[in-house]
Amino acid sequence: MAELAVISQQPQAAIAIQDQLHGLIEAFLASLDVRASSSATYGRQLKQWALWLERTGRIERMKELTREDILAYKRHLQGQMSSLSVNGYMTAVRKWYAWLEGEKLYPNIARDIKGLKRPTGFAKDTLSEKQLQKALGAIDRSSLEGLRDYAIFNLMARTGLRDIEIARASVGDIRQEAGQPILYIQGKGRDRADEFVLLLPEALKPIKDWQKARARAMGQPADEEPLFCSLSLRNYGQALSTRSISRLIKQAMRSIGLDDKRLTAHSLRHTAITLAVKGGASLHQAQAMARHSSPSTTMIYFHNLARISQGAERYITF
Repeated sequence: MAELAVISQQPQAAIAIQDQLHGLIEAFLASLDVRASSSATYGRQLKQWALWLERTGRIERMKELTREDILAYKRHLQGQMSSLSVNGYMTAVRKWYAWLEGEKLYPNIARDIKGLKRPTGFAKDTLSEKQLQKALGAIDRSSLEGLRDYAIFNLMARTGLRDIEIARASVGDIRQEAGQPILYIQGKGRDRADEFVLLLPEALKPIKDWQKARARAMGQPADEEPLFCSLSLRNYGQALSTRSISRLIKQAMRSIGLDDKRLTAHSLRHTAITLAVKGGASLHQAQAMARHSSPSTTMIYFHNLARISQGAERYITF
């Protein structure tokens, strides 16, 4: 009610401008030929842009905004999020202004605004083999929840799956190719499950243990049901959210004293790729497992390991 009272006190002209701004954002989103998830991401990012304009009073001079205002927004984002996220939010603004110019509504003042340089390393740390074993050993597998959590942690550490890929996986995605069990996955930016990872015995057995216990407790799931489901009363049987997956991975790490913001569920992906490269996987093999679109991304793992093992610092003696 307090928020409504504040809005009612605003000049009608300002409210009209707000309505126009949000209307333009909706019109832009409707014009996009992208997946629904991508459209939702643009909408969320542009909502932040609109909020910033409102909070800084710039919304009242929308037609007079300049390149300097775009740069001011970019600096604001830099103080709030990672360079990767900043680039995503700025891409949304650039696309919006390009559309506005195409519709002959506003000049494209965001043209040629550069993104931030991505760091050459990774935002998340990796775990050692001993830390992985210790974390897995700390998960209590005497319960249905423990069997599920162990299978998820183990699978991510052995295949490099992302949390979103775990959340999207269904029972029927486990198949056989040339006699080898595999898990088809709907990767990042994909519309369907058209990529896969190998399920070697060490990865498959914990999944089978979870599936057997789940069938006894909940009944045999259909192929289209989630491979890993929620056991909470609110979402019982539904797919786990990425937040829930991240939380259970974080809890397993904390149980052995690994409580660092740089150690997250995504750390297991970096760990899996690093261990594969360290174990002798070629660039092509590591890229295929990680499903990187460019080999240059995979090469970072090779460069980092070579830098550590062959570092010039090792030749310094005094």
